[in-house]
Amino acid sequence: MRVALYARVSTLHQAQTQTIDQQLIRLQAYAAEHGWSIPNEHIFRDDGRSGATLNRPGLDHLRDAARAGELDRVLITEPDRLARNYVQQMIVMDELTHNGCPIEFLDRPLSDDPQGRLLQQIQGAVAEYERTLIGDRMRRGRQAKYRAGTLLPWTNAPYGYRLNPDRPRDPGGLCLDAAEAVIIQQIFSWYAEECTSLQQVARQLQAQGVPTPSGKQIWSLCTLHNILSQPAYTGQVYAERFTSRPARIRRSATHPMGRPHDSLVAQPKEAWIPICSIPAIISQAQFDRVQQKLAQNQRFARRNNTTGQYLLRALVSCGLCQSSCTARRLQGGYTYYVCAAKGNPIHTRKAEKCAARFSPAQQLDAVVWHDLCDVLTHPASIADALERAHGGNWLPQELQARREQLHQAQQRLRQQIDRLTEAYLGAVIPLPEYQRRRQDLEQKLGALTTQDEQLNMQVDRQHEVAALKLSTEAFCQRVQAGLAQATFAQKRQLVELLIDRVIVANSDVEIHYVIPTSPSSEHVRFCHLRSDYFHTPDLIWRAGGHAPEQIRIDLMGVVASAQIGAGIDGSDPHLLHIPAYRIARQGAKFWL
Repeated sequence: MRVALYARVSTLHQAQTQTIDQQLIRLQAYAAEHGWSIPNEHIFRDDGRSGATLNRPGLDHLRDAARAGELDRVLITEPDRLARNYVQQMIVMDELTHNGCPIEFLDRPLSDDPQGRLLQQIQGAVAEYERTLIGDRMRRGRQAKYRAGTLLPWTNAPYGYRLNPDRPRDPGGLCLDAAEAVIIQQIFSWYAEECTSLQQVARQLQAQGVPTPSGKQIWSLCTLHNILSQPAYTGQVYAERFTSRPARIRRSATHPMGRPHDSLVAQPKEAWIPICSIPAIISQAQFDRVQQKLAQNQRFARRNNTTGQYLLRALVSCGLCQSSCTARRLQGGYTYYVCAAKGNPIHTRKAEKCAARFSPAQQLDAVVWHDLCDVLTHPASIADALERAHGGNWLPQELQARREQLHQAQQRLRQQIDRLTEAYLGAVIPLPEYQRRRQDLEQKLGALTTQDEQLNMQVDRQHEVAALKLSTEAFCQRVQAGLAQATFAQKRQLVELLIDRVIVANSDVEIHYVIPTSPSSEHVRFCHLRSDYFHTPDLIWRAGGHAPEQIRIDLMGVVASAQIGAGIDGSDPHLLHIPAYRIARQGAKFWL
């Protein structure tokens, strides 16, 4: 039997104290008692990974191996090592069981009867409660140490300071880095001058060959802004300067998902917690002048200029380098969507400029709007895409006919087993021959039973698809009436709701649509689901699979393609629809 082991600890300190090794020792001893040999490639571990998320490298590799049919069983010490959330536990357990790889827990073994399921739900709720309680206690403990002045708010010291390696969070071990302090003073002095921008400061630092805090050669404007906004350089350390909240926008669809994280929101200065005094690098007066200049430049930043009307503003991505595309007006009044990687290396942080051509803004807007109107006026294409995305192209009569054939085949196999038993009882065939033939027939019967179960799930899926079809068709009919007379503001509102991303690769355009499937989701932009998408990153519907009962589909995405000319001659584009493929729901995203 091919058995795998999985172990997890939440913090790096636990990993360093070898608590994860203790789990593996127990698991290996249990496997040895049952005569199972565990190769090194079947040992999966997550050091310092929280159980509140499924985005864990070791768990991902385990799920990939189970999906590839390389495992027959997984051993885990207890359910909360798998996940601290009951829903996530059930998702992973159902997925592994569906792939023929059940999970066995050492401490709290579970059964499939109703009592076992109830116990598992209670244990999952208790684990989630413990995680919340531990997090709250740690937060209150940190705040108490902050107010007592015994704990620094940093795990990495700001540029210009050094932490004591033996006491990294002790304020008494913080010291000044003389060389970096001179650079900090120079940065504040340059920016405090009249008519000096962050980009000019970055160019001066790059010209002098000064490396960034991370050791790179090109200084980013974000790094400089963070340095100029750090109050610790005045000699006072503060904690609780920011609070986290779920992200409200989603990164470009062309970017990798990355590790989930929330967005930071600045707190008012009254809410800051003063910790201790440290050696100052700049004066308070100079810091205040720099803050005033930063605030003034932010108000007049180019990104706040919304005088131009661009239908696809902040929705276009480059298909060559995966960067975002911004709208730009050139001399002569021509407007384009330009890849951000074609700009200054200080902004793009890329050594080479992107080779993508400029995309005419008016022509691209017209192509996308025309295609959007075509999708809304022909909802049948959405229904076809939804059928394919759910993995079912069966018609109701075909489903019924296929089910009847399976039932007839099962009945014939049962009759053959009965006749075979009668032949054995009548001493017509010997026992070994009877056992061999019966085993073959039972295997065939089990395969047909599995097909019948999948077909039943296909029938349930057809009912879901039919309900979604009615909802999407009703939405399209309500919107069709105002398409011809829509103003720019109405067009922009509709585009923000129905388009997730427009990916342009020179003359090729790929449009990712999002169609609401319920009245409640008609007021929710797809990008607002980003935080939920990150919390459960890799849930996938597969052929023959099904969604958990707690999951409800809210949005459906369709992919289309179009061609646009490279020039600005205004030639009519040729539209071509391609099949569909993205399904999204409130709480996660499904990639098919």
